[in-house]
Amino acid sequence: MLQLVSKQIPTVNLFKESKVEFKHKPVLLQECIENLKINSNGIYVDGTLGGAGHSYEIARRLSKDGLLIGIDRDEEALKSAKEKLKEYKNVIYVHGNHDEIKDILDNLGIDKVDGILLDLGVSSYQLDEKSRGFSYMAEESELDMRMDRTQSLTAKEIVNNYTEDELTRIIFEYGEEKFARNISKKICEYRKNKEISTTGELVSIIENAIPGFAKKDGHPAKRTFQAIRIEVNNEIEPLYNTVKNSIEVLKPKGRLCIITFHSLEDRAVKNAYQDAKGKCTCPPDLPYCICGAKSEGKIITRKPIIPTEDEQKENSRAKSAKLRVFEKN
Repeated sequence: MLQLVSKQIPTVNLFKESKVEFKHKPVLLQECIENLKINSNGIYVDGTLGGAGHSYEIARRLSKDGLLIGIDRDEEALKSAKEKLKEYKNVIYVHGNHDEIKDILDNLGIDKVDGILLDLGVSSYQLDEKSRGFSYMAEESELDMRMDRTQSLTAKEIVNNYTEDELTRIIFEYGEEKFARNISKKICEYRKNKEISTTGELVSIIENAIPGFAKKDGHPAKRTFQAIRIEVNNEIEPLYNTVKNSIEVLKPKGRLCIITFHSLEDRAVKNAYQDAKGKCTCPPDLPYCICGAKSEGKIITRKPIIPTEDEQKENSRAKSAKLRVFEKN
């Protein structure tokens, strides 16, 4: 459920005090700003506000007549972003998800916007803050992985209550893990005797389920943790409609910039862009189109934009990033 957060939201602790500063080094920052083609009097939406790295650069390019709407599922992100953007008075903060963009704009009395940015990555804060349970590197963290800590479903609930078949499905589909069946079997065997409560326990189970020769390709728990995180936060299923809805609320020549970090996200975005572009399906020998294909705009990036070698060296989490851009007719 979305919640509009006042411009004057007090800077209070929404949860117990965190020892880690909310931060998220913005990936492909310059490329995003260039492709948004910012109009100083325009209306822009950062649908994944996070630490406001991208939003700061958008806000400072807006005049007093421009408007920035920042949306995030994580209330700690909203609190941090408000502090970072405190010098800018033309920012509205919304506790919600980008798949609610049409409802959010409707509640604000806004019909169309000039540009939308979505950075689908997990923030550095969420990975580094042990209490959030996102990282396979923190042994004693509670299994959580919720981006929105007001929701009920957690990683702990999934690993202890999903059936073996359900676990296999999400680990294989969302983690693209070829040892998904072995891992889900080991999880189910372990939890017969003891509830799985920490990230360390889950990592140990995964390591025991994967043969030695397969452990050379990065951390053995990486793909399973990704899969569980995606399931907890329902990251893939609504993404296609998020793209379609975002394009719908753009003004003519408005742009949608989306950064993805793994193949499932990228595929969903790419397919949604292709469908929005429109493609005639009539037989080539017909003299004119009868299929009714309608184009909503054009794809600016024939191939996704990826970080430069320098950016990848400076920020290892940028290595898998891809930026795709769409422009409304």
